[in-house]
Amino acid sequence: MTQLLAIDIGGGTQDILLLDTRSTIENCFKMVLPSPTTLVAQRIQEATAHKKPLLFTGVNMGGGPSTSALKNHLKAGLQAFSTPEAATTFNDDLQEVASWGVTLVSADEAQSLNKAEHIDTRDLDLYKISKALKTAGVQFKLDGVAVAVQDHGAAPPGMSDRLFRFQYLRRSVEAHNSLFSFAYLAQEVPPHLTRMIAVVKSLPLSIPLLLMDTGPAAALGALEDTTVRGQPRTIVVNVGNFHTLAFHLRQDNIMGLFEHHTGALSTEQLDNFIIMLCQGQLSHEEIFSDGGHGCFILTHEDIMPFLTVTGPRRRLMRDSSLRPHFAVPHGDMMLSGCFGLVSALAHKLPEWREEIEEALGI
Repeated sequence: MTQLLAIDIGGGTQDILLLDTRSTIENCFKMVLPSPTTLVAQRIQEATAHKKPLLFTGVNMGGGPSTSALKNHLKAGLQAFSTPEAATTFNDDLQEVASWGVTLVSADEAQSLNKAEHIDTRDLDLYKISKALKTAGVQFKLDGVAVAVQDHGAAPPGMSDRLFRFQYLRRSVEAHNSLFSFAYLAQEVPPHLTRMIAVVKSLPLSIPLLLMDTGPAAALGALEDTTVRGQPRTIVVNVGNFHTLAFHLRQDNIMGLFEHHTGALSTEQLDNFIIMLCQGQLSHEEIFSDGGHGCFILTHEDIMPFLTVTGPRRRLMRDSSLRPHFAVPHGDMMLSGCFGLVSALAHKLPEWREEIEEALGI
């Protein structure tokens, strides 16, 4: 018997699966909660409304909504303080963060700021998740944890974050042409993936920990949909709250991919990008100049493959002329990333593979 906690941390929600291999997947416990950055943004907004200064301590975590809330707080003429590591949540360039009006302080200096609203920055808060499960009467003893986050990585000074992230995606595919190339055990995380490394620091238990990028995790999970499984060629599109990532797959091999910002895409645009990806006509420059991250094509085929869509904003493809299949792996679309994480754990830790696959009904 193995108990595994899979947590897919997005921009809007954190999706949680407690997989107990004694049970079927339908009877395992699941939760969809607000994402950590959403919760931080709410606390910032409350402090702004009460005209309270802010103090950030902790580690690097996802920004997005919390960064916007912080900038609004500062525009209101209110103070904000942060330790250097917590400040990387908002930008890897600490001089940039300071230029907004954030005062960088040491850990010792932070202890004296008693009147500030103290916010601990971290993507993984295992204590809160455990408390939520135990409040519902769920008793467990974890054997392993898997976490997905979208990590831009720490780009060198003067380099575009978008370009730096896509170079990482491309190098990963070139090194090992599989969705599993985006999964790492804790000791394998590349040093430039600072958000994943911060998650490693946040795990208080000495148990196996796997990290994965959110887009590939969702794509891997979508492949477990019974209609999608076994298709010889597939385009899997994860339409996330903030990012859209598409993979052109021939069985386990990646033929091409592109990544863009969901808010910048229309249904027609996304349809066109998918067709051009399939036909090998989509360029990196076209996606990047449109505000996205980029495109990389290894090979292509003119015949449109089976198209499947997942992600919390998948309704963007509801009126698509391409008539996609909306993946529902194991009966729950919002857990696609969690199922991908569990699949990655089975791949990286073969001693668990048989019982994980049995629990998933594979």
